[in-house]
Amino acid sequence: MEFGFSMVKEAYDRIRGEIRKTPMIRAEALDEALGCRVYVKADCMQKTGSFKFRGAMNAVMSLSAEELKGGIVTASSGNHGRACAFAAKMKGIPATVVIPDSAPEIKVQNILALGAEVVQCPAVERFKVAERISAEKKAVFIPPYDDFNVMAGQGSAGIEIMEQLPDVETVIVPLSGGGLLSGISTAVQELGPRVRIIGAEPEPLPRYTASLKAGEPVNVPQQPTAADALVSNHPGTKCFPVIKKNVDEIADVPDSFTLKAQKLLLTEGKIFAEPSSAIGMAAVLAGLVKVRPDEKVCFFVSGGNLSISQLDRLKEL
Repeated sequence: MEFGFSMVKEAYDRIRGEIRKTPMIRAEALDEALGCRVYVKADCMQKTGSFKFRGAMNAVMSLSAEELKGGIVTASSGNHGRACAFAAKMKGIPATVVIPDSAPEIKVQNILALGAEVVQCPAVERFKVAERISAEKKAVFIPPYDDFNVMAGQGSAGIEIMEQLPDVETVIVPLSGGGLLSGISTAVQELGPRVRIIGAEPEPLPRYTASLKAGEPVNVPQQPTAADALVSNHPGTKCFPVIKKNVDEIADVPDSFTLKAQKLLLTEGKIFAEPSSAIGMAAVLAGLVKVRPDEKVCFFVSGGNLSISQLDRLKEL
């Protein structure tokens, strides 16, 4: 089966009554710092505080009545787990979320508050642990990104971008395993084939740069990063060919610029977002993505699940 726009459109039609159509904000205050006409697709304002609700809701709504009985299991760096927990609560089914032991405490508490069971382990082990629990509980495993239903749900954001800003010239999207970028790029390529599409991943985890160079998905060493929602050390096998086909550039962004961009987004843009959400702006600040002063650039701000204490490190910048 080949992933395509028809899947994204079907997903959007399925979930549009459950998700929030998040705003496209014209952020003039950021134009000078970023050197372009800045637009922010604020999915930090999505239900559960991130874009992940789109894919999780589509995956859960695609399950049969028999599959729903056993509940769901997922592996997550935090936001996908919260989204799955919320979707499960809406459907009245049990959920188990396997999350890295390095995840911010606020993300753990947000998942527990929705009634899901939380299992913590080292980040590199979370998929194996989730698959084992899925088999033990006879529950459906919902991957955080490498799944057509999840990818299609995330792609609903791309449809909204093109509806809200049809003359956009560049779209920059945070990149980890690739579910978000594969979905958005599929929608944008269909609805605006001349739009430049860029993925921004943390420099400590250059899984897509390494994989594109190798011509196939490869693992990179697991490393810590300030972009704590972008910690996958390998591309999704379903996501990789879609991104290879649709995406124009990949930027590997140093953590120092990601934190500077987060501070800029908060202080000048007045948007409360995770560092991972600011990585697209960081790519421009670092000079890794070239833009023009008159260019309409949409920065996808993917999540806002962070505590006030996490802002302390921004004081030093």
